[in-house]
Amino acid sequence: MVKQRIVVGLSGGVDSAVTAYLLKQQGHEVVGIFMKNWEDDDNSEYCSSNIDFVDAAAVADVIGIEIEHVNFASEYRDRVFAEFLREYQAGRTPNPDILCNAEIKFKAFLEHAIRLGAERIATGHYARVRHNPSSDLFELLKGVDPGKDQSYFLHRLTQNQLAKSLFPVGALLKSEVRRVAEEIGLPNAKKKDSTGICFIGERPFREFLNRYIAHAPGPIKDTKGRTIGEHVGLSFYTLGQRQGLGIGGLKAKGAHKGSGEHAPWFVAKKDIENNTLWVVQGHDHPWLQSMTLQAIDASWLSGSPAKAGSYAAKTRYRQTDALCALSGLDATHFSLQFNLPQWAVTPGQSAVLYAEDICLGGGIISSSYCEY
Repeated sequence: MVKQRIVVGLSGGVDSAVTAYLLKQQGHEVVGIFMKNWEDDDNSEYCSSNIDFVDAAAVADVIGIEIEHVNFASEYRDRVFAEFLREYQAGRTPNPDILCNAEIKFKAFLEHAIRLGAERIATGHYARVRHNPSSDLFELLKGVDPGKDQSYFLHRLTQNQLAKSLFPVGALLKSEVRRVAEEIGLPNAKKKDSTGICFIGERPFREFLNRYIAHAPGPIKDTKGRTIGEHVGLSFYTLGQRQGLGIGGLKAKGAHKGSGEHAPWFVAKKDIENNTLWVVQGHDHPWLQSMTLQAIDASWLSGSPAKAGSYAAKTRYRQTDALCALSGLDATHFSLQFNLPQWAVTPGQSAVLYAEDICLGGGIISSSYCEY
């Protein structure tokens, strides 16, 4: 590989730390950038970028590279958080990490890196990029570690973004990344992986959304239309949700011993027009199973829609690939027909398509339907 100036997004975590180390070992000129994407209550117990920056700076010191602290909080609020709130207010469940990658990490960050003279950027994502000489296209591949693959979150990247991106740890297992970090004495070698969205962190989700979204209580109804409780606002629930419904001990009316009356309740539908939350009993209830879905706002890594045909898809992160048929294609929409029912297909989440290890792109789920 030709030696290049590469700017690495150092998050304070072990994956980006090993990314920087591997590139430095290959002889590249490596510069670290720490991205600050959130400022509201950032010094709270739930999410402090100051702690992460200290970790990132310690890593840079051990590896022997420079690190710069860059504030993208304004761009994040305008491009990601505003859309996040709009989607929740509309009753959908968005995935801000996907939008953050497309708008911040591989756009604002990439543009900043290029201004610094970088030829490429690198992050600690578990994915891979390769150039296909026959098509002259860059392809996004799943990470080698099936339990850590993050290609789902990167499916909205463009050819230009892929061409300028490197994911060194995508070719490694997580255990190998930890081993490398320990061998070279990185201070964050055993640091716990971050989970969820940083600006939400481990804080109660409702408590966080309450600050930004107006909420109107309404009825919780079962499959027979009976009101069995009250919700605190439809924005605070997602399809398939089991916890926090306030009806956990409620028995189905008229149920008898052995009838499954104690089966847990799950959110199955959100009726925005009538401000009603519909729930069902049992994980495998038909209302939670979908054979088809429709997606909007499609984005394709090649720049062109995939051809109609048979593929695999994920409707949520870490889901096992589900065989399906792609149809109904136009510039921004597509439909998927699954071979087997899919559980809790959720509007606002992304449906991402794969041809074996190659991620083709995807779209935002707008609706789903059970056909059996």
